[in-house]
Amino acid sequence: MRYVIVSVVKGDAGNFNNNMRKDVYEKFKAKSSKLPAHFTIKSPFEYNDISELEETLNKFSKDNEKAPYIIKGYNHFDNRVIYMDVIMSSQGKKLHDKLIDSLSNIHYVDISERDGKDKIFHITISSKKIQKIYDELWNYVNKFPCNYNCYFDNISIYKWQDNTWILHREYLLK
Repeated sequence: MRYVIVSVVKGDAGNFNNNMRKDVYEKFKAKSSKLPAHFTIKSPFEYNDISELEETLNKFSKDNEKAPYIIKGYNHFDNRVIYMDVIMSSQGKKLHDKLIDSLSNIHYVDISERDGKDKIFHITISSKKIQKIYDELWNYVNKFPCNYNCYFDNISIYKWQDNTWILHREYLLK
């Protein structure tokens, strides 16, 4: 089974991202993830029995408190990905790094460089074959103000099923 671990962005910021992704798809046919608004904690991986992961996240969520972050404006990875820029608080960064340490102890969860402690936190708007329309898409997105106060308050496991991501389990931080 294929899984991914994310923190879902909720409230106004999540709604904004979800609506913006629909909007750029309708106007530009620019695709994005089938996941709801989120920042990735661990990119997709394959394994059958994730009970150790579930136990780890259950304990982690009970032992740790949510942390604030800000979403402010937009950024991009070359002309391949456009995203909402996340400014993680020092409290949120410590929480994330502690989570990465916990996940690193699970043998089937391989933490790559882009999943690790030095990742660029971001909430993707569009990432699928946008090079040819990048400039137009970048100019369009930047017409919309993007400034939100959020909380890193959940860790969610999604599984790939029937050609889409389905919520498997959500863990809420204190």
